[in-house]
Parts: sequence; C-alpha cells; structure tokens
Amino acid sequence: MSDDSTALTFHPLPGGVPRPAAGAPAVIVMPGGGYTYLAPHEGKPAAQWLGRLGFAAWVLEYPVGLQDVHPAPLNSARAAMRRARAEAPGLGVDPARIGVLGFSAGGHLAAHLAAGPDTADDERPAFAVLCYPATSWHTFGPAAGESGTDPLIGPASTPGKRRAVSIELIAVPQTPPTFIWHCADDDIVGVDHALSLTQRLASMEIPVELHVFPTGGHGAGLAEGMTPAGTWTSLCAEWLRRTV
Repeated sequence: MSDDSTALTFHPLPGGVPRPAAGAPAVIVMPGGGYTYLAPHEGKPAAQWLGRLGFAAWVLEYPVGLQDVHPAPLNSARAAMRRARAEAPGLGVDPARIGVLGFSAGGHLAAHLAAGPDTADDERPAFAVLCYPATSWHTFGPAAGESGTDPLIGPASTPGKRRAVSIELIAVPQTPPTFIWHCADDDIVGVDHALSLTQRLASMEIPVELHVFPTGGHGAGLAEGMTPAGTWTSLCAEWLRRTV
C-alpha cells in the first residue's frame, strides 16, 4: 500500500482551541473490530475528543478481513505514520509529536507500530494510548482439534506466528511512553493482555501507566456515562498533558 492510498481522515483542531506556533500535537486513531471490521464509535468520536484536548487527529481505516491478513494492517499503519509526518507541517501539526491511540484490535495494531522490533524510526509514534488492547495474540486462535480462523493471520495461523505478533513478547526498548487501560471483567480480551504488556514495558524502564477498572466489559470506546470506566478519558488527558 502506498502512502497516498492510505485511508486517513484528518480532523483539525476545533475552533477556539489554541494552536501552538510550533504545531499542535496529533494522534492517529485506530478503531477496533477484531480485524474483521472497524467500529465507528471508536473512530471519529475519539478524534473529536482529542480535538477538545488540543490534539489534531487522523482516523485510520486500516485493511481488515481475510483478504488483508498480517502484515497488511501493519503496513497500512506504517504508511499512515509516514504520511502524517509528511503532511504535518502543512496542517499545523508538529511532526515530532504524533502518537497513536487504538482500541481492541486497533490497540494491538497501535502497540505493534509503537513497540515492534521492525518499526523504522520515521514510523515509530511519539507516544501510544492503548484501550483494552488485544496485545497477547498467542492466547487467541483455535486450540488443537477446534475449527476457526485467526482474523489477523488467517487460515495459515500457527502458535509460532501468533507469538510473533504478541507485543508483550516482541516489544523493544525504543517503545515510546505508553498509557493503557482495561476492564477486569472484559471477557473478550482478558485483562492479562494489558497486565503482561505493562510488565514487559516496565521491565525495560519504558514509561508506562496502566489503569484497570473493575467493570466495563469490552468495546466501550469513550465509555461516556460509565462508572468507573468512563474516567479513563480524564486520566488519559492528564497523562497526555504530562507526557506530550
């Protein structure tokens, strides 16, 4: 996929939000959807929330489905970061302060871009926000004797291939500061995904902040009106102010 064909939708800062002379920080938002579709409530609404915080945003429509298995989504994310940094000066964005925010499968993708060993310097984000991320991919996939297809790797999935895209196993010291949140009662992507990745990053002395809420399930997006999971946005906003 060329940089020009990468499906990125830009969301500028809303009117009335201060615009730094050196350019605003920005985020590439990656919705979830299990690598089978892209959840609408985890795209534009997140970009609009970021705008109110003073962050410009892009929403990435990365390829999904069995016709676009790994590494197609990762290649799309890499191209998106290159394109965002190239376009940043003309959009009033600081190319050195572009991060990623991903939900669920989008959280896996964002984490792979941020922490992966094969990410080039011009593709690695400045920071990462991971929302109930499916990072420990080797815990997914059909067990022996069961039917089913891995939505990321496809019918050729093996335990070895799943381990190769499990971020807590491959993360490198170049990983940028990372904010993670998850719900303890998530029965789709277990909280162990967040815990194992946090442990890996902490072991490499990478700045990482983790919040685990007792309830909230999976796929809450901004979690507006939810208690206590809905507090993740204010906690993240404070982290962004300290970090970016």
